[in-house]
Amino acid sequence: MSDHASKIGAKFEKLVQIMAELRGEQGCPWDQEQTHQSLTKYLVEEAYEVLEAIDENNDDALREELGDLLLQVVFHAQIASENKIFDIAKVIDAISEKLVRRHPNVFGDVKIKTAEEQSINWERLKKQEGKESILDGVPKALSALLRAHRLQQKASTVGFDWPVEEPVWQKVLEEVEELKNAHQKESKERVKEELGDLLFSLVNLSRFLDINPEDALRKTSEKFIRRFKGLEREFELKGEEISEATLEELDAVWKKQKELEKK
Repeated sequence: MSDHASKIGAKFEKLVQIMAELRGEQGCPWDQEQTHQSLTKYLVEEAYEVLEAIDENNDDALREELGDLLLQVVFHAQIASENKIFDIAKVIDAISEKLVRRHPNVFGDVKIKTAEEQSINWERLKKQEGKESILDGVPKALSALLRAHRLQQKASTVGFDWPVEEPVWQKVLEEVEELKNAHQKESKERVKEELGDLLFSLVNLSRFLDINPEDALRKTSEKFIRRFKGLEREFELKGEEISEATLEELDAVWKKQKELEKK
């Protein structure tokens, strides 16, 4: 093992020991009370804070947030260790073995030339490991956009996909029309179903455009927040209540905010 790897190992062991002490008899009451279930909200929160740091291209924040996310892994492993189920070493063993097993092109003699070929082979190997369906393993807890994207990706690895982009655009337009018709004639439940179909088709289009739909919507939401706050400031500077403005006045200030972003 190299000196660098030894130093990393020592630092990781220190983190594991700190977590054990926090959970120990002389540790922190809050840490002692936590369970796998109570920590789930923090695990999700930390993952999204990592995404935010990446979106903002903030390397310092990314380093810190990755540490917070790593702590969640160590925390859960410590709880499992105390219950004599598994420890952090078993977690590391499991992911190391999986990475080697699922990369026979690197650690074996399988020839894979492209990322697409690797994705197809990855899903094939997962099926051999006991998955009943190619769609198994996509968490229900994912956001609806991410889950739809991942389900479509998986289905595409066995050829269930459009071969070219054009019919995907046509499908989106078709779903728009079906939603409009349902809105005019059908029940609320039927409208909901058609809206879901439209969103699903837009996610499919995002794959062909090579854009993660969750990233795209998150950035649009941030843009909306930024522009709306600018709109609020504009009315504050004029000493006017935004709630009393006409739609025309709001639209004019909104367009001004859009123009300011272009400069």
